[in-house]
This record gives sequence, C-alpha cells and structure tokens, in this order.
Amino acid sequence: MAAEGAVTRETFWQISHAGEILFYALAVVAILLFGYGVYRRVARYTTGQADWFDRLDDLPGRIVGSTRMVLSNRSLLDRDTTAGVMHVFIMWGFLTLLIGTTILAIDLDLYRPVTGAVGTEQSFFVGDFYLSYSLVMDAMGLLFVVGVGVALYRRYAARKWRLWGKHTSLEDDLFVWTLFALGVGGYLTEGIRILGTGFPEFETVSFVGWFVADVLAIAGMSQGLAAAVYPVVWWSHSLLALAFVAAIPYGKPFHMLSSYANIVTRDEKAGTRLPGIPADLDADTGAERIEDFSWKELLDQDACTKCGRCSSACPANASGRNLDPREVILDLKAYRESRDEDGAVDIVADGGESVIAAETMESCMACMACMDACPVDIEHLKSFTRLNRQLTDQGDVDSNVQDMFDNVMGMGNTFGDPPDERAAWADDLDFELADAREQEVEYLWYVGDYPSYDERNKKVARSLAKILEAADVEYGILFEDEKYDGNDIRRLGEEFLYVDLAGHHVERFEAVDPERIICTDPHSYNTFTNEYPEVDYAEFADEPLMGFDYDGEWNQDGSTEVLHWTQAVEELVSDDELGLSGDELDYTVTYHDPCHLGRYNDEYEAPRELIRATGATLAEMPRNRNESFCCGGGGGGLWMDIDEESKPSEERMREALEDTAAGDAVEKFVVACPMCMTMYEDGTKTGGYEDDIEIVDVAELLAEAIETDAGAAAGVGTDADGRATGRAD
Repeated sequence: MAAEGAVTRETFWQISHAGEILFYALAVVAILLFGYGVYRRVARYTTGQADWFDRLDDLPGRIVGSTRMVLSNRSLLDRDTTAGVMHVFIMWGFLTLLIGTTILAIDLDLYRPVTGAVGTEQSFFVGDFYLSYSLVMDAMGLLFVVGVGVALYRRYAARKWRLWGKHTSLEDDLFVWTLFALGVGGYLTEGIRILGTGFPEFETVSFVGWFVADVLAIAGMSQGLAAAVYPVVWWSHSLLALAFVAAIPYGKPFHMLSSYANIVTRDEKAGTRLPGIPADLDADTGAERIEDFSWKELLDQDACTKCGRCSSACPANASGRNLDPREVILDLKAYRESRDEDGAVDIVADGGESVIAAETMESCMACMACMDACPVDIEHLKSFTRLNRQLTDQGDVDSNVQDMFDNVMGMGNTFGDPPDERAAWADDLDFELADAREQEVEYLWYVGDYPSYDERNKKVARSLAKILEAADVEYGILFEDEKYDGNDIRRLGEEFLYVDLAGHHVERFEAVDPERIICTDPHSYNTFTNEYPEVDYAEFADEPLMGFDYDGEWNQDGSTEVLHWTQAVEELVSDDELGLSGDELDYTVTYHDPCHLGRYNDEYEAPRELIRATGATLAEMPRNRNESFCCGGGGGGLWMDIDEESKPSEERMREALEDTAAGDAVEKFVVACPMCMTMYEDGTKTGGYEDDIEIVDVAELLAEAIETDAGAAAGVGTDADGRATGRAD
C-alpha cells in the first residue's frame, strides 16, 4: 500500500494478493517460453555450416559499434526519412517502457525485500524520482504510440507497396496491432487508475494518462466505476504484454533480437569480397540442401523484417525481372521452416519444382543495392552467390553465360578472341606502350577485357593511354599475359575458374612488382583490391586443373597499391601534372556512379573531380552515389538476353534527361566503367535516345580537355571531337 499523501502510486492497486501471485507465475511461464524459443533459434543456427571467417573477433568492439548504430537508427534514416523517424519513435519508446518496467521490478522485487520495506516507506519510487519517471514514461510512450500509428497508416491507409508481398501474413498484422494495443492499453490503464484514485494533483506529470482520465470522466465514468473496472483493464494489458514476451522468439518480433545479432556479426566488406571455397572438387560449396547455408546466412533469413527496402532499391525488380531480393531470403526461410523431412525439393534449379528459380538468380546484377538499402545488414549477395554456385555445379547456367565461361577457359577473355590481339587496340596510337614484363614501371595498367576487345571501349583505352602519356608517368601493360579478371564469373558461381585467373595474375604481378596497379574497370579494381588477397593460393597450387604454381599470399599487407584509374589520375591532376586550367570544355554533363566503384568501394569523388577539372558543368541525377541505379551489366547481365519491361539502361537515360535539374540541357552522359559504357550505348539505341545524349567515359572527356588545352597553347583549333583543325593566324 502507498503511504497516505505519498507522491507515488501503488503498483498492484486493486489487485488481490492471489492476483499478484498469479501474475508472477504467468511472468515466469512467459520468460521460460521466451528463453526456450531463443534457445531453439540459436540451436537451429548451429545446424548451418561454419562461416568462412571469424565473425566474432573483437566481440566487445563489434557490440559497441553495433549498439551505436542501432540506437542512432542511422541505417533506417537513410533513403526513407519518414520510416526512419517512425522507427526511432517506436524503438526508443519501446526501450523506455522496457526500462521503466525493469525499474518497477527492481524496486518491488529487489530493493524493497532487501531493505525490509513495507509499502513505499523505504522505496526509491517516490517523490521527485517518481515524478521524473512518470513524465519520461508518458512522453516516450506517446512517441511509441505515434510511431506505431504511422506504421499502421503506411501499411493500411497509404498501403506502401514495399510493405506487401507474398510473405505478408497474419503474423505481420498481429505484430503491429499488438504493439499499438500495448501502447494505447498502457495509457488506458493509467487513465483509469488516475480517475479511480481521485485525480491526485501530482499525477498531472502523467499528462497523457491525465488526459485519458479527463476524457473518461467527461464520458461519464465515475471514480467508483473506474476502481471497479481497473482490475479487468489491468489484467487485459498485463496478459497481452506477457503473451507478447512469450511470443517474441516464435514470430516476427524475433527480429528485435536477430537484427541486432545480424549487425553484430556483419562483414564490413560483405559483397565486395565473397567467401572462398576449398580446393576439394567434391566439397559442397553450393546450395544442394538448406543445411549447406552458413549459420550467418540462416541468421540473415531470421533478421529480415519484410520492410521491402531491398525490393525498392533493386534495379532488377524495378525493370520487371524475376527478382525480389526480399522474397529470395524469405523463400529460403519459409522452406527451412516448413520443408518435408526428406527435403525432396531442389533449392535452386532451371525448370521443375524448386524453392528458387534459376531465372531469379540470372536476374541479379550483383549491384549490392539491396545490401546497401538493408537496415539490418543482410548479406543478400553471399546467399545469392551460393545459389549461383549450385546452378553452376548442376550445369543450369544460361547458355550465353556458358559460352562466356568457355571463352575464358579457352582464350583467357570473355570474347573468345586470340590472346595475342589483346593489345591491338593500341596500334592506332602515335606512341608505343611499354611492356611491363620487360622493363620496370611505376604503374602496371590492367586494361581489362572490354577496353581490349570491344570497339567502343577501345576508344576509352586509347584516351586513357593519352592521359598517362601526357602525365609523363612510367606505366606499362602485360599484353597477352593479361587475362579476364574474374570478378563477375565469381558472382555467377564459377569459383574454380576464378581462382585459376587470380593465380595466373598474381604470378604476373609478383614478377613485375609494380608500385601501383591501376585498372580501367571498377570490376577489376574491386576483385584485385578485396578478393585476390583473400585467396589461399597454396591450397590450389598443386591442383592439376589449375594453371599456376604460385603458393604464397598476395598483397595482404597492401604493399602494392591498387587503384581505379580515376583515383590515380585525380592525384596527377591535383599535382598539376596535366596542366589543365579548368575551363577547357563547356559541356553540361551528368555522371553515373558505377556500382563496383561507388557502392562496392565508396569512391565517389575522384571521377567528379576529373569532370570538374575539364571545365564541364556537372548536373547530378537524383539517384547518385550510393543510390545509383545499376546499368544492368553486372552479375552476368552483360552476357544474357533478359526479357524485361524496361532496360535499366533505358530508365537511366530517361532519368538523366527528365529528372536531372539541368533537364534536356544535359549533353553527355559520363561513365567510368567499360560495362556501363556497353550497356548505356545499347540503352540509347533501344530507348531511342541516340539523338538526345552522348555516352562518354571520364577518360574521353579528360583526353579531349588535354587536347583542347594543348591545341590552345600551340595556337591550334579543335573540332567538337577534340581533333586539331589547323594553326590559328
């Protein structure tokens, strides 16, 4: 009982002693059910395969960093501010109510028994503490209710499309409505108590509860009626709360725990590097069974909150391809939870009954937009690669992709052209390229497949050669010793061919021993930087099918600097090695961030600095930097014929001309990736944009500026393509 006149409240007001005992008994049951459910979940993860690297190293640091991220809601505020603020209200309101309940338990079940207090005589739950407690609880509880209210509006009134899908179920409805009922029920319980106790003056700090009490009084509820109905309302609220606690591990509420665990165990380089596989050709490296997935991949499935952010960010989904990243993760989870014991259904297959269709995986562009958008760090691409490896093992790959695999195996390039023609693109230059195998160079330039063999991209290679020549740096190439880098075939599931290519190249890199390796293609840059150092070459060196003998580690200490060419040249421009004045060109351009340079490796500024250095005016598209919209060429898309409503490249052209602030004043669409060049050249043709905008590489823009500057210095005019037209008088 509360002492007469004490500034506090009685916790079990109007609840009998037997009722208190029953409540504690039910609370114990709820906690036991909660604990057992969590145990079952964790036990299920142990059935998954071991992950390829230690995700629990520096666990204290991981926990601190993850806690900071979760409490700040930083990832939730990205891309969708309304949803982020909504979640801030719900999360902080929920945590405050949980902390408040814990404080009550400490006072009632620990502090008072230890001090031997009767009632509130020696309780800390009185006076200023109680007033502060009540004010904070009412304020934060209100935020909680508002947040849940916004969630209800977005789901049922606005019917935001990404919140609905084939896995939307009664579970989702129960979750959000239970939260709302808990929030509103708490205020109703508080309001009836305030009314039933005669409106104690100090309870005005509980401003929401006081308001509810006023409304009830105006509606005709007397003090006596409030006291009579209070036990019913209290029990209804308490039973709902206990049922919610007990149900957390058995349904959607578990994401409150699994999402945090997923963030703690995240790989900061997920997607940019993929897990390696053992040299044993008989090892299970795909997804023949659900048990083949790693424990982290199983945790990913449980961490998914069905928010659909990945769905809305996915360019394949937006283009009408048969891929929704959320549904793939949830399809795997649903199969795991409901499959027959014999597991007869294929996990992934081309035709027939399967959990995931081969077409779905073929639709993925490996752009990592889904992972960038995910607020709980689900590593979609890791699971997708496992599925692709299974398709490769089964021989269920697209015929065009298989032809490309054969080209790489036979000729070392994706075109199937002779290796000795790899440097033929340089024949039109008026200077010779150095052979890095024969003379020492500062920059080893890895040209790549498309700049070497594709006619349009050969122009880009020649432009970059002119830039390096103008900068007077020591650079060279590998000529026919260069092969395809392997980045995209790895994402298509062909791991052994990838390892063979990696081993071949690191042997050449070691022989040349350059200070820097520069790459034309962001895909090459990514795999050289993030994946070649991860390969255990010794494990494969004795394998007869491998074409290399290298058995050491490569560049794990970063002693050889790997750069995308824009990064290297931006340094040269900053050091004024190219002599640009910054007003050579007068174009209005927009720039497309390549996925493998931007989202993969967080490089956004170097290409932009080079564009600005030419004097061109840069107009940004709405979707830029980490929100850039993929060209459609990654993940094998470059080699597939995919039926889609609108090509990603066509949508990007439309965005450049219609949604960019400069509008149709944009003259050039600037890229920094050979794949992007190929896809957007195609997109201008199929979309009917050939007469509206020109696709150019940053290298071509920069080379034109250098030629313009040189022509001006020599008194030579240039035409629109930067070619000399004659000496001025």
